Amino acid sequence: MYKVKTLSENGLSFIELQNSTKTTTAKICLEQGARLQELKFNDVYLIKEQPNFDYASSYASSILFPFASRIKDGKYRFHGADYQLNKNDAGKSALHGLVYDKKFDLFEPEEHQHCCFATFNYYEYELSEGFPFTYIISVTYTLFEDHLRMNVSVKNTDDKPFPFTLGWHPYFNCSDFKNSNLSFSSDKKVVFDKNLITKEVVAEKTPEVFNLEDKQLDDCFILNDNKVGFSTPDYKIEISQNSQENFLQLYTPKDVPVIAVEPMTGISDTFNNKIGIQVLEPGRTFSLNWNLKLIN
Repeated sequence: MYKVKTLSENGLSFIELQNSTKTTTAKICLEQGARLQELKFNDVYLIKEQPNFDYASSYASSILFPFASRIKDGKYRFHGADYQLNKNDAGKSALHGLVYDKKFDLFEPEEHQHCCFATFNYYEYELSEGFPFTYIISVTYTLFEDHLRMNVSVKNTDDKPFPFTLGWHPYFNCSDFKNSNLSFSSDKKVVFDKNLITKEVVAEKTPEVFNLEDKQLDDCFILNDNKVGFSTPDYKIEISQNSQENFLQLYTPKDVPVIAVEPMTGISDTFNNKIGIQVLEPGRTFSLNWNLKLIN
């Protein structure tokens, strides 16, 4: 029987999903945007907190909404009006959306023989200057023995439409970059300026096996399909999402044994360059699944 447990650590609230032997677990933090702090399959940690790698600067496993990555100068124009977001990226750009530090509420956890799940909700009632719209965002984590499914849904509770993209910012453990690789299909790469704002999209076909040895990454790719594989000496996984347009951001922080493998529905400065941008009409709901599977 799978179990859903409530924990409290260092003044933060957590929900832990686990199988009966506690060899497969997922740990979610309510106060940090319902992020996945830890993930373990078959006693192997895929995601785990790293020393001296603070969440406030790493955004590890954060849900990115209403935009992923950066908005240049925090400025954008939508339906004839100009907006100014908070420039939380060293005063240069708006970074990683608005819900990564919000407190989510636990809703309707369920325990079953072969899985368990919990839903986390955040209700935005305030009209911020940079994004003056109300919405509900829900994140449901469903844990199986070798599979984690995340469903994110956003409902526009305002009387006006708003623009959005969605992203997820997980860092996966990687103890041996020399013998690790990614696999994904792309023939277009995003070129950034010095502030990691999109300059252009160029034709560049990635190799079938994308080796990580000696690579320092902060790169974005437009995917031809919705799947990304990641293989290390410790585990092998496949990440997929069910969106129509699929983008992949890769980032390797210096001197930390992790890699960010980020599925997104848009790219840096989406609100301005319109690549991947979507519009959610009043009363409508958008839903997206991310699936993470352990490959034997």
